[in-house]
Amino acid sequence: MTYRGYTSLSSHGGSMSMRRSMPLQSSASSISGYGQRMTVSRMSRVANLGSSAAGIGMGGVGSQKETMQDLNDRLATYLEKVRSLETGNAKLELQIKEHLDARGPSFRDWSIYEKPLNELRKEVYDMTVDNARFILQIDNARLAADDFRVKWESELTIRQSVENDINGLRKVIDDTNIGRLHLETEIESLKEELIYIRKNHEEEVRALRSQVADSSVHVEVDSTPGPDLSKVLAEIRKEYEGVAQKNKDDAESWYKNQMDSYKVEVKHNTDELRSAKLQVTELHRQIQSLEVELESLLSMKNSLEGSLRDTELRSEMELQTINGMIAKLEGDLLQIRGDMQSQVREYEILLNIKMKLEAEIATYRRLLDGEDINTLVESTSGVTSQTIKKTIVTTQKVVDGKIVSDETVQIN
Repeated sequence: MTYRGYTSLSSHGGSMSMRRSMPLQSSASSISGYGQRMTVSRMSRVANLGSSAAGIGMGGVGSQKETMQDLNDRLATYLEKVRSLETGNAKLELQIKEHLDARGPSFRDWSIYEKPLNELRKEVYDMTVDNARFILQIDNARLAADDFRVKWESELTIRQSVENDINGLRKVIDDTNIGRLHLETEIESLKEELIYIRKNHEEEVRALRSQVADSSVHVEVDSTPGPDLSKVLAEIRKEYEGVAQKNKDDAESWYKNQMDSYKVEVKHNTDELRSAKLQVTELHRQIQSLEVELESLLSMKNSLEGSLRDTELRSEMELQTINGMIAKLEGDLLQIRGDMQSQVREYEILLNIKMKLEAEIATYRRLLDGEDINTLVESTSGVTSQTIKKTIVTTQKVVDGKIVSDETVQIN
């Protein structure tokens, strides 16, 4: 959207009129119209004076007295017009003052926006700090989860090694049971062998005794008496009994030793198995607690990530709102600057009109103070009607509520 403002300045014989076409500034146009009315009356006055002076220079009709009377009348009329112009000037100054008071000061008070902007900056800073804290908590939770994962993996490795040891101990127990069964079988075979040896020994002793009892031969010789067989048999019997008792004692002692060693080993393995079971139970409990803690940490991580996303979205929306407010304020500032420039131009135009009016009033006051009328006649006779027309074109381009360019061109 483009707004074009046209300002036309015209001068008639040193006077100036203003015509400004601005769709949004009706008050300025009314003031300018008032200036037009004043300028037209002033132009007619100067034309009348010029015509009278021309009549005197050309000889005119009538005597000099009548001419002076006519000039006095015209001067009185002029004085009345001067008073009316002063009154109009006072009204114009009052209207300018009211207009400026109605439009407000030339600058805008931006201090009212400082407090909300500071609060928004503080909120943005707090949100940034909260985001940093959430990110730190998420990193800490991630590190803690990694540590628990490492601990869980190490505990799982220990559990697997303990289970492997338990399986090995079970194999050892099975081997021990098999060895115990073998030893019991050997002990039973040794007992049976001992019983068989005792039985054979008793049969042999009975056979020898029956043989000795049945032999009733009495031979008398002169040779030395032979060995006592009963004594020899008793010694053999005693020797066999000693050997058998020794073998029995050795077998019983070996059996007892083996049984004691196996009992100690079984007890040791049983204790180790019980401690391993307790350790496995403890590891199971630790794994369950670690899994629960890991799930809680994961849920906390998910909740923190969700809150972080919500905070980021909220911060982005608030930043967009703040940027929109800033853009709007910048547009208002550009609009205010344009208004200030237009007011400055209008004020300069009105000031020029006022200065010219004051100069004319001072000229007429000097005439009233006794200056020669001929000087007035000569000065007015040399006045020519001259019109100077100036056109000022102001072009403003507005895009999305923002003034992107402001150009002013003066056309003579």
